[in-house]
Amino acid sequence: MKKLSLLLLTVVIVFGCKPYQNTKIRKGQMTYEEFRTQQRSFPSKDGVIKYIDKGSGPAIVLLHGVPTSGWLYRKMIDPLVAGGYRVIVPDMLGYGSSDSPEGYKIYSEKEHAQRLIDLMDGLGIEYWSHVMHDVGGVWTWELFNQAPKRIEELIILNTLLYEEGFYPPIRFSPGPAAKAAMWSYRNGVTTNTLLKSLFKEGLKENTLNEIDVEGYKTPLLEGKTDGMYYFFTRTCNYFPDYSLVFENIEIPVAVIWGIHDTMLQWTPQQTKVTNALKIDEADIHFIDEKHFIQETKAEEISYKILDFLR
Repeated sequence: MKKLSLLLLTVVIVFGCKPYQNTKIRKGQMTYEEFRTQQRSFPSKDGVIKYIDKGSGPAIVLLHGVPTSGWLYRKMIDPLVAGGYRVIVPDMLGYGSSDSPEGYKIYSEKEHAQRLIDLMDGLGIEYWSHVMHDVGGVWTWELFNQAPKRIEELIILNTLLYEEGFYPPIRFSPGPAAKAAMWSYRNGVTTNTLLKSLFKEGLKENTLNEIDVEGYKTPLLEGKTDGMYYFFTRTCNYFPDYSLVFENIEIPVAVIWGIHDTMLQWTPQQTKVTNALKIDEADIHFIDEKHFIQETKAEEISYKILDFLR
């Protein structure tokens, strides 16, 4: 009985730990519920995609990665709108507030890219500037593969480019173990543990409070793990090669990179990236942060984007 009690206490301590350190609410801080009230709905062929559409002027898309959503960009939307842009921030299928239908190939790079193209067609936007982060890069490279002329300017934020720079904290083989992990994420068993580990690895200092984390935690507890399952069991094990796509990209490209990122590292791939995408050295900016640069450097990133687009 004593051993059982000790085991239960260990489970509570390990799995009940909160993924944030700071509980103080910042003045004017947006809640996840408020963010969701601003989202609109697009009925894609595979399910409803939720998105923010704010501002007027030339369009700019802010594309998230895994396991995040449009919530990642919440602090960047207003500065870009104030800069004269129409800001589109989608939750890709399987993430955030969007639908999460059952299936595997439905979450492939090809399908994600096609749905994003369909969204932009539905909004009547033919050309746009494009910002992407994390695996949003892979979805973007596939979009270039399918519709190479739609994106007019590209801004890269700590994203997947070459395998040399890719060091994911988790890799799974498809099957029961990976499915059990996804089950534990969406049923509150290891949800906090996942997020605490993610932000510890992805931020120099985890200063996120309860409201910040709410926007990452809520979708997981609502069952948004099928898209993650594809990423961890497919993309992480079979890194997609878009080298030929890179060669055909002939638009202005900027890089804004958290230089201390351990999951997506710039140095091992910098020469290949710079040469392949023909990036001017003046358009490469390093941020004093790790992976989630939008959380701590939103204003700085927004201004760098505006300067580049001008």
